[in-house]
Amino acid sequence: MQKNHIILFILIAVLISTNYLAYKTITGEAVSEFETVKILRIVDGDTIEVNSSRGMEKIRLLGINTPEKNILGYGEAKSFLLPLEGGEISITYTLEEMDKYGRLLRYAFYQGLFINREILEKGMANLYVYEEDKYTKELEKAEESARNNQVGIWKLSSNSRCIKLGSLNYKEKKRCNNGEVLVMENKCDKQMNLILKDDANHIYNLEIKPGKFTMNFSCIWNDAGDSLYAWDSEGLVLFYRY
Repeated sequence: MQKNHIILFILIAVLISTNYLAYKTITGEAVSEFETVKILRIVDGDTIEVNSSRGMEKIRLLGINTPEKNILGYGEAKSFLLPLEGGEISITYTLEEMDKYGRLLRYAFYQGLFINREILEKGMANLYVYEEDKYTKELEKAEESARNNQVGIWKLSSNSRCIKLGSLNYKEKKRCNNGEVLVMENKCDKQMNLILKDDANHIYNLEIKPGKFTMNFSCIWNDAGDSLYAWDSEGLVLFYRY
């Protein structure tokens, strides 16, 4: 009788495991539970080092992209996370578990607070989606709120009327032949210094004289569509395009 119980238990375990794998195959969505980790170090506004059951690991917070070092807004995003250093948070993932740099891709929660969303809502990051999942809509609404309220990186420059985006041709006839073309116009009678950025954090510091400005790129803009952000020298928004 006991032997039959053992066999039955094994069969049930195999069945559950098979269904789990089938679910992942059919839906493409990883079944993930929340994991508690201790924050060892805040690297920047979207990257942290933690101690998990596997040891020290680096985490890239999903759905957000905070300013890089030496870019205005970097300090604010990092400072927001610093009080959590040494404490515990809960992390989870949905689709992709790790990026090409070996960092864990995770959503983070602290005492019920959705950290990724809070960073977006406070205007300390722009939305950056690897793949859409069940959290995407919530994050989109958080960024939209920050833009509408002009907080953080979305504060509008008094010179926003000066710089206008003419066009962005991001499709090249041949790969990487300097055929991507950005056209802007400085409508004011003074030189404008601006910071240009895309989703992949390619950053350009430009000096735009009055009149039309054209710049060629090679293999920078995503052919499937990309975002373009422009800030003035004080870190205030001149324009953005999705």
